[in-house]
Amino acid sequence: MKRRIIACNVIAALSMIVLMSALLGGCATAPKEEQTLLVWPPPPLPARIEFVRSIVGEQDLKQDTTFSQKVMDFLTGIKPPPTRIVEPMGIAVTDDGQRLYVANSRGYVLMFDFENSVFTKIEPLAYPIGLVLDGQGNLHVVEQRNRQISVFDPSGQKIRSYTHADLERPSGIAIDRVRGRVYVADTGGGKQKGETTTGHSVKVFDLDGELLQTIGRGKGQEPGQMLFPTYLTVDTEGNLFVTDTLNARVQVFNPAGNYVKSIGQRGNAWGMFDKPKGVALDNLGNVYVVDSGWSNVQIFNQKGQVLLFFGGRGPLPGMLKNPTAIAIDANNRIYVADYINHRVNIYKLVNTSAADSNIKPVPNNIMATDTKG
Repeated sequence: MKRRIIACNVIAALSMIVLMSALLGGCATAPKEEQTLLVWPPPPLPARIEFVRSIVGEQDLKQDTTFSQKVMDFLTGIKPPPTRIVEPMGIAVTDDGQRLYVANSRGYVLMFDFENSVFTKIEPLAYPIGLVLDGQGNLHVVEQRNRQISVFDPSGQKIRSYTHADLERPSGIAIDRVRGRVYVADTGGGKQKGETTTGHSVKVFDLDGELLQTIGRGKGQEPGQMLFPTYLTVDTEGNLFVTDTLNARVQVFNPAGNYVKSIGQRGNAWGMFDKPKGVALDNLGNVYVVDSGWSNVQIFNQKGQVLLFFGGRGPLPGMLKNPTAIAIDANNRIYVADYINHRVNIYKLVNTSAADSNIKPVPNNIMATDTKG
């Protein structure tokens, strides 16, 4: 069976604490704000990541269900309504965190407007994956099967679509609002054997949908080459971060499209990847990388040093099963698409300043392997 990396000692202990809390106190009336039980790293070290809540469907607009109640719902088999998240592949969130968009592989995007308690379903869409918001609040949706990007206004009305003949199999998307560029990961695989491929690259469009350039030195494993890139993000300086999934790394390119550096490599040790996917940055400049294979999120500083990881494989709230996308709002709330658990988990960065990213990383979570598939 495939080996999966988890924080076995830490997560097992924390999961037991959560479970006992739910069993002992879940039936009692709980206050709206209850103590966070799931944190990384564990005590006595200061918490850096706290689990906040899970979003599964429309009902989460109307009540902020407590952590213990969600555990009890899981244990008792309570099923959420049909207006729910199913196999989420993409996430976008407004800077203030009041509006969350989730791409479901079943052919629609769900919009959760927490401020106004409004739920919107945008459909039909041809296998939506990547989501991103531009400076006007318009949502750009990668429709992989149509090989195009569709744009919707804040009310969910379609404005337009754009594509290019060289776009083979689009997946992730990012926008540099300052420079007016749209980056689309082209995973490749859209050409027949023997045909010339332009995939395994990143296509760069302007906001009007005109192709400007292609980033990447072709299919391969060398610096600047790519092998099935999936998700993207852009930092405040215009540098592009590309999850090079089957090369098990994140590559960084400058605004001109030139290769700068790589983060991570294949392996099962601290700071290594199995199948990296979503990538995002907090407002301190730390890089968060979702690993679908290990079912966790690893955090790196700008030097590429690993600082911490959170998550771990499991069904309980706060745990993950083959996560995909990630987004971070301006308040450092972290949204992770939990694919097999059919939900979005929300975490937050706490007790952390920019100086904490520059200290020598300490492996304060125990990394280990597990044979559970």
